[in-house]
Amino acid sequence: MRRLGAGIAAAVGLLALAGTAQAQQKTEISITRQPGILYLPTHIIEKQQLIEKHAAKLGLPELKTKWVTFSGGGAQTDALLSGGVDMVNTGVGNLLLLWDRTKGGVKGIVATSAQPLALVTHDPKIKSLKDFAPGDKIAVPTVKVSTQAILLQMASAKEFGEDQWSKLDANTVQLGHPDAVVAMTNPQHEVKNHFAAPPFQYIEMKTVPNARIILQSPDIIGGPLTQGQFFTTTKFAEANPKVIEAVRAASKEAQDFIRTNTKEAVDIYKEITGDKTSPEDLLAWLKEPGMMEWNLQPQGTMKFAEHLHKIGTLKTKPSSWKDFYLPIAHDLNGN
Repeated sequence: MRRLGAGIAAAVGLLALAGTAQAQQKTEISITRQPGILYLPTHIIEKQQLIEKHAAKLGLPELKTKWVTFSGGGAQTDALLSGGVDMVNTGVGNLLLLWDRTKGGVKGIVATSAQPLALVTHDPKIKSLKDFAPGDKIAVPTVKVSTQAILLQMASAKEFGEDQWSKLDANTVQLGHPDAVVAMTNPQHEVKNHFAAPPFQYIEMKTVPNARIILQSPDIIGGPLTQGQFFTTTKFAEANPKVIEAVRAASKEAQDFIRTNTKEAVDIYKEITGDKTSPEDLLAWLKEPGMMEWNLQPQGTMKFAEHLHKIGTLKTKPSSWKDFYLPIAHDLNGN
């Protein structure tokens, strides 16, 4: 945890330097995301050039957008703080951590998805959290700070007692979702458990013998939890207000498109990502409970923040989700 804090502190220092480069309206922006269908709105935005479309309506006809995929949120936030990218789309844990460490220098724009995450196992002895032994590895995108890692802490506090929230931290290993699926399909691999994001839990349920879900994010949070959201530095937002407006408008249009043109949206996802999963499987999985949670408003984020403040990870406790989101989102009915 000390190494993590030192890395963030160094990155925060770079943020001040990066602010100078971001002090003028940009004509090309770069945005990161992770693998998975929960980032589907970003694929629609990219394919249909929706940020460019809405930016042009706002008087920025030359704006170009570059999309970059990272395997985990930690690498994304490092890139944001170093000035390597302008915006990221990743989990609420990373947003809260950076908001806190930068004293409000990083904030959310709008949410894009709140699909359920699932802890999958194919270890015959594991039926619940109580069955994990010290050597049982659990793959998460980023140890300690990813949404999955923090959800595991919250579940441990419920299962073992408030003071036992970190009981399973030592079990976690850092693997991007595609790599975790590969590990899960190898009977000899030490990783037999994966806290997955869509569609990877469904892929494992279909392809890994004895795979089963023992825990999902709604079980822990009590409802939907925002998994994907755009966030950026406040310096960038202040220098590029029309870009921020365009991102909100593009997100809304993409979410509406997914609801009304789901098959075409899946085809776009496959085209952009190269995912070899059949469209029939993807469409079937999108009919599972909670899989069509595409909303601009943040969901479940304050419960997340309360946990992180309680365990000391967040030094500042937000009074509202609006503390860590830009004003562009404040008219939404978030929580």
